[in-house]
Amino acid sequence: MTNVPEALLACDDLHVEVGGKEVVRGVSLAIRAGDKQALMGPNGSGKSSLANALMGHPNYKITNGRIRLLGEDVTDLGADERARRGLFLAFQYPVAIPGVSVANFLRTALKAKAGADVPVREFRKLLLQRFAALGIDPSFAGRYVNDGFSGGEKKRLEILQLSLLRPRVALLDETDSGLDIDALKAVSEGINAACGADTAVLLVTHYQRLLAYVRPDRVHVLMQGRIVRSGGPELALELEDKGYDWIEKEVLERRS
Repeated sequence: MTNVPEALLACDDLHVEVGGKEVVRGVSLAIRAGDKQALMGPNGSGKSSLANALMGHPNYKITNGRIRLLGEDVTDLGADERARRGLFLAFQYPVAIPGVSVANFLRTALKAKAGADVPVREFRKLLLQRFAALGIDPSFAGRYVNDGFSGGEKKRLEILQLSLLRPRVALLDETDSGLDIDALKAVSEGINAACGADTAVLLVTHYQRLLAYVRPDRVHVLMQGRIVRSGGPELALELEDKGYDWIEKEVLERRS
């Protein structure tokens, strides 16, 4: 019998409410080391709600089910505790933090994760390396976090955080949104470089274009808060070709 490695991140029969409305209805997932899994679906299907609930956003109330991170039940832990344990969320809509420079923000984040300050010289060297890898101008370090940033700059900063913090599990919520082709390639290269054999990635996206660069092992389709179909990377190509209507029709036929 083949030993199946334990999932780095798993949820079992997860139900989530926002403002009294159920937005996730019984989702079960298991993401193991080395996995790149994709969660696709139309607008309003619950993709971002699931990502936020997995991260521990306080507005997303778990009414049933459990979440395990690195084998530990983290269902009742806050987002900060999950982050310290190795969970990372790249936001669909990153917020601006006027008055806080990118460099100070990133150094503070590293300190929070490591529990100790990173020496200035070591941090600067590391930051410049990451800037070069992502094609970011070093002057970016002095700008205020997401203040006046373009969509592409915001997403590059998210991936910069990913590459610096090196989480065990990364939830990437529509990281391809608003990117032109050059920015998409740079961001995709950053994702691939940051995610290796000991990490797991869940890519939340509408479209196949990101998955052409960050090839998933498994693709799940979420509709009305439920996973209605799972398959290999070919499923994303089929969705790109046919859209979501054919799956929705199949779901309705099964329920009738």
